[in-house]
Amino acid sequence: MNQPLAYVHPSAKIAKNVVIEPFTTISANVTIGQGTWIGSNVTIMDGARIGKNCNIFPGAVISAIPQDLKYNDEETIVEIGDNTTIRECVTINRGTVDRMKTKIGKNCLLMAYSHVAHDCYVGDNCIFSNNSTLAGHITVGDFVVFAGMTAVQQFCSIGSHAFVTGGSLVRKDVPPYVKAGREPLSYVGINSVGLRRRGFTTDKIREIQNIYRILYQKNYNNTQAAAIIEAEMEATPERDEILQFIKDSQRGIMKGYLTGN
Repeated sequence: MNQPLAYVHPSAKIAKNVVIEPFTTISANVTIGQGTWIGSNVTIMDGARIGKNCNIFPGAVISAIPQDLKYNDEETIVEIGDNTTIRECVTINRGTVDRMKTKIGKNCLLMAYSHVAHDCYVGDNCIFSNNSTLAGHITVGDFVVFAGMTAVQQFCSIGSHAFVTGGSLVRKDVPPYVKAGREPLSYVGINSVGLRRRGFTTDKIREIQNIYRILYQKNYNNTQAAAIIEAEMEATPERDEILQFIKDSQRGIMKGYLTGN
């Protein structure tokens, strides 16, 4: 249902049961899936690919060109997964030649005034609290929670099930399953509350705790700790995910509060 005061380009591909409120603008190269609601005063620009049953609140701007001087008008996109909610005044920029797209997963919640820059990949079931900001080229795993006013530096990676406390400045990679806090950002424990809410057993949480005790509380460097974890800890998907994250880290992982800072 399109309100007469909304502008929808005739070339846009809009499912029949999408609701578009007044004063919204939708450009030509846009696809919107069924069941999605678009509030008033939303701007959806060329390159947006929005899934089913999403909710986009007033003032949001989706798929604007990157705020990157190297952008050369290449044809790039923004992908937004099904059942994702984008609150007031959120901005999501499309990709550059690096990844050619910016991607937000399914079942995410981006609270008011959050910003996702070009070439970011965000997993499923993530929560961005108010004013959370991602610079360009960032990778965020599934079930990540950013508390309010978190800012992440470009090219960082955030592991699945991580929790980053409010007002944090993220300059290093944040491994999976952890809580990150303090200044400078440091390991402050595993995200046990979040893991319990998602059905992780007590034994599995203890296993993850033991892995991070070796990494952060035994005064080993990362290479030594990874070798000990691989040699002494039973191979499980969680152990292997942590080891692979450490191996793949380009910026280096954040330090422990006592051992590194």
